[in-house]
Amino acid sequence: MSTENTERQVEHDVLLVNDKTKNKIQVVKGLDKDGKLETVPATKKNQNQFLKVDRHGDFFSNFFSNFFNQLKNPTQFTFFRVPELLTIKMANQMQKELKQSGPTHELFLKHQITEIGNAPKNENKVAEPTKEEEQYSSNKFDIKDIDWDSLSRLGLSKEKLQEMDLLEPLLQGYKTKDLVAVNLDLGSAVFSLDARLSLQKNEEGKVVMALEGVKKYPNLNVPLYGHEFSKQDKHNLLKTGNMGRVVELTHPTTKEKIPSVVSVDRLTNNLVVTRVEKMQLPKEVKGIVLSEEQLQTLKEGKPLLVEGMTSAKGNLFNAEIQYNAAKGHIEFLFDNTNKQSKSQTQNQSQLSDDLKTFRGKELTEKQQSDLLEGKAIYIKDLLDKRGNPYQGYVTYNKETKQADFSFQNPNKQEQSKAQSQSEKQADEPKKSKGRKM
Repeated sequence: MSTENTERQVEHDVLLVNDKTKNKIQVVKGLDKDGKLETVPATKKNQNQFLKVDRHGDFFSNFFSNFFNQLKNPTQFTFFRVPELLTIKMANQMQKELKQSGPTHELFLKHQITEIGNAPKNENKVAEPTKEEEQYSSNKFDIKDIDWDSLSRLGLSKEKLQEMDLLEPLLQGYKTKDLVAVNLDLGSAVFSLDARLSLQKNEEGKVVMALEGVKKYPNLNVPLYGHEFSKQDKHNLLKTGNMGRVVELTHPTTKEKIPSVVSVDRLTNNLVVTRVEKMQLPKEVKGIVLSEEQLQTLKEGKPLLVEGMTSAKGNLFNAEIQYNAAKGHIEFLFDNTNKQSKSQTQNQSQLSDDLKTFRGKELTEKQQSDLLEGKAIYIKDLLDKRGNPYQGYVTYNKETKQADFSFQNPNKQEQSKAQSQSEKQADEPKKSKGRKM
């Protein structure tokens, strides 16, 4: 019994690896007899195959130095060191960000192993997390600073956010990827709405939950921090989601002129602003190293055509990229005209590749077809982090090639408005006849 207890107290790290030829995050399993790297996908069923290493600094440094020296083609791989309990979550998060902008984000830089062997004590690039940090690492906000009593008025709790896999990304400073059903209790009335959530600090330094409700259209007819949108600005924002240029916005309090880029949050249709000085731009995209001139084009908010990029499947392709303030990184812009000229069969095939499954649930051909036609599909028996079932509606955005989830039917409100308008028009002739009599 005492041996088992001692083993449980040993803290381990796990090695993640990015194969630069495949751009895929995997978990290190070990080396075969020829010194070739063996990896497995970051899934629960593979947990017993993860290579676990004692977290102690000297031990880890010596182990990895020996491991690296035995590895064939070491420059092909980039290694990351993460806590054992967070392996799957962090591997999934890294994979998402890798597809979007490459390994230049703070998450990659913090956990990347950059020194091999002979590392002085306590100079490991990754700080050893405390118990609290081990559970929620790479955080921008401290879980202890959140006012859970106030959040309870929104129908939110720590347990609920954990069950929905939202707490960790919120603490890391991200907005929720999907809309979340919120019940706003004002005492005399309770309102229900779908909103995108994020944590922010108010003027007093308290951590509060920000709610971004859904708008039908972005509001481009009123000035944004002193900037009036031109016809070209409106065209760009509605077409690509990005304004395409840098503008000086006036800070509401200090009246400082701040060079910024503006984008539309496609999930909520709210306008999002990023200061030029805070734009994070990758130096390499899909195998192509960007020149200073190209980086300057992106910094000016303009789209940039990049040729000769390599896809995850090893195929060469050309595409425009542009910084998106709502996402906080660059995104790929694909020609909508060319998309529309493709055959239905090609589109269906591409959709099938993108959405064979949704959150582990396999989609039928009928569901994929409905998504392609812009319909919302209802999916049952989705499982949250703790294995509890939940259900909701899924839609597919052809431009971003991403699926969106909502607990409420996004088409229901539009159908209700259309029905109301139809009934109103049907009543008008009756009222007219009544006036003649």
